[in-house]
Amino acid sequence: MNVALRATATHLPGRVALADLPELAEQDERERAACQALGIERVAVAEDLTAVDLAARAGRQALAAAGLEPGQVDGVVLVESRAPEALSSSEATRLQAELGADRAWAFSVGGLGCASVVPALLTASGLLAADPHASHVLVAHGSKPVTTRRYRHPVTVNGDSGQAVLVSRDGPLRVRDLLLETNGGYWDLFRVDYRAGPQERWREECTDLPRYSFALAVESRKRVASLTRRLLERNGVDRDQVACWVGQNLSLAALRVVAESLDVKVSQVCAENLREYGHLGPNDALLNLETAMARGEVPEGGLAVVLNMSPVAAWSAMLVEHGTGGGGTLLL
Repeated sequence: MNVALRATATHLPGRVALADLPELAEQDERERAACQALGIERVAVAEDLTAVDLAARAGRQALAAAGLEPGQVDGVVLVESRAPEALSSSEATRLQAELGADRAWAFSVGGLGCASVVPALLTASGLLAADPHASHVLVAHGSKPVTTRRYRHPVTVNGDSGQAVLVSRDGPLRVRDLLLETNGGYWDLFRVDYRAGPQERWREECTDLPRYSFALAVESRKRVASLTRRLLERNGVDRDQVACWVGQNLSLAALRVVAESLDVKVSQVCAENLREYGHLGPNDALLNLETAMARGEVPEGGLAVVLNMSPVAAWSAMLVEHGTGGGGTLLL
């Protein structure tokens, strides 16, 4: 891939203690034990902001970090919301309008849950490759839970955040390769029957808990190991050349799956961000990468592997190289 991440910005709202979430009082003993074992102590909450509001805040920050005006953006790719504010309207073009990116085209991608940032990055890369006159594509997402309950038994607790990444031809992070695999056999493992009544009655349900806890867990171990091996082999990279490994933040157990599957040490920033913000959907992995870079875990010229997986199910592995190309990172 001949693209770079020129600037990344993550908008992180204020946090609420896990114990203060109202739905915890409704949990039975089994659910409460599972929730407390996730490794989450606080959750980022922005009740007064929509998903597009969060994405727009991050988008403005990313453009400022890159030193660009909205009119210089060629395209806006919105990682779609799991539950849009209204049917038939366009959140992608709303984001374009909020940013003032009048010269850009805009559309959304998604369908892979917390792994949906991967098709967005692949799309941005393809657009830059297809149009030699395009230079900058802004990928953005606002992460909000589908229901009023943030706990998704037995997976994670959802927090709120906005994230935007400017995908360009040059920048401080070169994307050397990106692989994605999906398995349609799990397409309805988690679902929300939104037609059943008003939003306060919505529930996200796991339709087969043993299948999630065992079958998908086993497959995820195999997929992550296979994807990573193929990623490194086709780029001529030895495992010990990778300076930093990051994943996304579902739970401490999920981070252990990644570490044990690859026999590597996953960056401590993953567990720390999980503890402080909860699961931020598609925004987790790049937040972890940027936090690790800010701490010097990916030195100039160093390599990092970014891993992602989703219960829908999808798995990805991305190889990035820290170079010297302007732009920057902003975590707020």
